[in-house]
Amino acid sequence: MRIIRINNKGWRERFDDGFDGENLSRIADAFGYIWAQSTPGATIYVGYDTRLNGRRYASLVGAVVAAYGLNVIVSSDPCPTPAVGWATFTDENAAGAIILTASSAEGDFGGISARSQDGGPISDEFYDAASKIISSKPPQSRGAITYADILTPYLENLVSEVDTDAIREAGLHIVVDPLYGAARSSMAKVLRAVGCRVNELHGEELADFAGLSPVPQKPWVDQCEHAVRTFHADMGFVFDSDADRLGLVDEKGNFVEPHRLAPLILEHLVERRDMDGRVVANFSSSALVKRQADRLGCEYTAVPMGFTRIHREIIEGDVLMATEQFGGVCVPEHLPERDGLMAALLMVESVAMSKKTVSEMVDELENELGKMYYVNRDIDLDASSIQAFRNILPGLFLSEVCGMTPISVGHSDGLVLRFADDSWVQLRPSRTDPVVRASAEAPDPKLAEALGQEACKEALRRLPIGPWHHRLK
Repeated sequence: MRIIRINNKGWRERFDDGFDGENLSRIADAFGYIWAQSTPGATIYVGYDTRLNGRRYASLVGAVVAAYGLNVIVSSDPCPTPAVGWATFTDENAAGAIILTASSAEGDFGGISARSQDGGPISDEFYDAASKIISSKPPQSRGAITYADILTPYLENLVSEVDTDAIREAGLHIVVDPLYGAARSSMAKVLRAVGCRVNELHGEELADFAGLSPVPQKPWVDQCEHAVRTFHADMGFVFDSDADRLGLVDEKGNFVEPHRLAPLILEHLVERRDMDGRVVANFSSSALVKRQADRLGCEYTAVPMGFTRIHREIIEGDVLMATEQFGGVCVPEHLPERDGLMAALLMVESVAMSKKTVSEMVDELENELGKMYYVNRDIDLDASSIQAFRNILPGLFLSEVCGMTPISVGHSDGLVLRFADDSWVQLRPSRTDPVVRASAEAPDPKLAEALGQEACKEALRRLPIGPWHHRLK
């Protein structure tokens, strides 16, 4: 029987290499046992995205959990992860949820993860406890489950949270690309409900995503860019497979990078919605987020990588908005978790209320905050090299990168070097994949690229390995 290791993202595996009913039921059994011990008789929601066998696997997982006397509600249709989180968040009898999704992984991967009582990420302690009690054999007991439409109430709530009169008056035309994922038809339905004209791409039922990677970044946003230009639309939205992250395209068909999206939404929340509170972001989030927070008078808190760390700050309270580097935006007043659909609606409301185009907003943002360019790279390493990298990290110090001397060096989340012009570079071994993540940002795109490249080379020179052991993507 396969050894299953659950990390802070849950468990992911290829459909042809272990992601099957037997292994899913073993994980569900561990989840059910923990919830039954801590909150006997509580409600557990189960949702799933549009990947292979989603409903069948969700039903199996639900039945295994229900065998512990828990009240299990399984979504009657594929749904975004935020919809499952919202159902849990608004149900006082709920103890948590299970999501069957591999998020931004390709269509030949499946995944399972848990959510906490408030719909946010579950604790590392929960996953650690589950990992220790996963049985070597699949459980035989099954309980009764209930199917319910958890998507419609969530979509209705989204509509209720924005100024529908202003949006209707604006008469916006929007392209939506769910990349065959869980935002399929649901985002278009919400936009039409608030008076927008919509063209939807990749909305068919294709469990393998037709070879597309469900990542709202280049090059997977190219078709949305083209469609915005073709239809003369006001903007375009692209979602990952479980719809917790958003990619934005302006009215000219240009992709708006994630590091610009969060500051745009923050400006809308403060200046047009008259909201206030803290802004929380990962260390590897753009300097533009902090600049915008400072400009708007919001306290800014930076935390190590991972939305679990951000969630801890949200629990502490007084958080207006939280964001991470890949386009995930969270407004805790709505839901203490990232929600791509809510982020999209806020952008629609922002355009409608400001009477500005997206490109005009981006131009104003750059005039106010300056330009910053962001790059991400992965360094493939074998297991021993990854461990060697972790071992040297606490004492790793680069006195100069690209001729620049860092003004601060941090080791709380890998290695983070910051420079006087707000440029920075981070090297961080992934907790879930055999890679070192290299991120960098600078006022010049060539400098951003060079910072990432040179920092990687300098760090790797200190490892007891030859250059044939790694490659930079």
